[in-house]
Amino acid sequence: MDLALYHPEFGYYARGAQRSGRAGDFFTSVDVGPLFGELLEIQLAEMAEWLRQSSVAGHQSPVTSRQPPFDLVEAGAGNGRLSADILRAARRGDPAFYDAMRLHLVEVSAEARDAQRNTLGDVADRLVSSSASLPESFEGALVANELVDAFPVHQVVMREDGLREVYVTTSHHHAITTCEGPPSTPALQEYLDRLGVTLEPGWRVEINLRAVDWVRDAARRLRRGFLILIDYGHDARDLYSVTHASGTLTTFSGHRSAGPESSVDAPAWLRHPGGQDLTAHVDFTSVRAAAEAEGATTIGFLDQTYFLLGLLKRGRGSFPEPGAFEKDPRPLKTLVMPGGLGSTHKVLILGKNVGTPALRGCSFSMRVT
Repeated sequence: MDLALYHPEFGYYARGAQRSGRAGDFFTSVDVGPLFGELLEIQLAEMAEWLRQSSVAGHQSPVTSRQPPFDLVEAGAGNGRLSADILRAARRGDPAFYDAMRLHLVEVSAEARDAQRNTLGDVADRLVSSSASLPESFEGALVANELVDAFPVHQVVMREDGLREVYVTTSHHHAITTCEGPPSTPALQEYLDRLGVTLEPGWRVEINLRAVDWVRDAARRLRRGFLILIDYGHDARDLYSVTHASGTLTTFSGHRSAGPESSVDAPAWLRHPGGQDLTAHVDFTSVRAAAEAEGATTIGFLDQTYFLLGLLKRGRGSFPEPGAFEKDPRPLKTLVMPGGLGSTHKVLILGKNVGTPALRGCSFSMRVT
C-alpha cells in the first residue's frame, strides 16, 4: 500500500498533482467548490481569536491586542486548493486574520507541491513553507482533510489458531496475490488489546499503526492550538465489529469503489498498483488516544453535517451572503445531506494548551452516526 500510493516514481499520489474531482477517481468536500473552505475559515478565525484572547489574558502587563501570527498547517494538502479557499474567505471577510496567517502546506507528492503556488495564486503571499513533512513546531491549527485514511495499513485476519497477517506476494505464475503469515510485529495484537477488541474467527480488519504515529508526532509539534481531522471512520467498537468483519480496505478508480467483498485470493486493492486510490476507514478511538497521550484534549467528535451546520448557524459577518443558498443549494446539500459526505465523514477536533473553548463547529450537535 505504501509503494502503490507513495513510491516517488510509480506511486498513485506521486504521479498526479490532483486526484479528486470530476476528472479524478474520487470526490472530496473540496471538490464541491469553495464553500467547504469558507465554512472552515469561520472555525479557524474563531480559534485564532480564542488563542489571541487567552494569550492576552495570560499576561500581567498590558500587551497589544493585535492578532498574533497564526500557523495554518494543512497536512495532505495536495495542490493547495482547500487552503486557497480558506485564505480567500479570510481576506474577504477578516483581513486582520488573513494578515496573521502563516500557511504551511505538507504534501508528499513533489508534483502536487510544484502546483501549489499556481493554485494559491493571489493568496500565495501567505505561504511560508511547502514540504513533505510537518513543521518542526507551530502554533495555530492543523487541518487534515481525508489524509489519515490513506496511510498504509496492516490487514490481519483471525483464525482458529490465532491472529494472522495478510501479506502481498507473487504466485508461481508471477501474479500478485496474498498469503497469510505470522504478524509482522507484536504491535498489532497490542493495538487490539489496548482497545479491548476480540476478533471472531474469520474476521478480517485493518490496523493503521502509521496513523497513531503520525497524530502523536503532530500533537507533539503543536505548541498551542488545534488539530482538525476530517475523515471517514468510526469509533473502535464500531470499526472492529461484525458490521465491518470483512475489513474496509477499498479502492477508488473512476469514481467507482471496489470494497473488501472481492475474492480474498485477488482482492481489488491488488489490481493496478499505482493506478488507483487505496483507503481504509479510520479508527478514531486510537487516533484520539494517541493525541491525548501527547497532551491534547478532545474538544469535539461529530458528523461533518453537524459540524458545518454549527458554523452556518453562528456564522459571522457577511457570510453566507443573504440568499446564497437559495441561488444554488447544491454545494451545501452535497456537504451536509445524510448518506453523503455529511454523515460518512467525521470531524475530530483536538486542542493543546487552549483550555476547553465552546467552538462554533460543536454548537449544533455532538452527534456521531
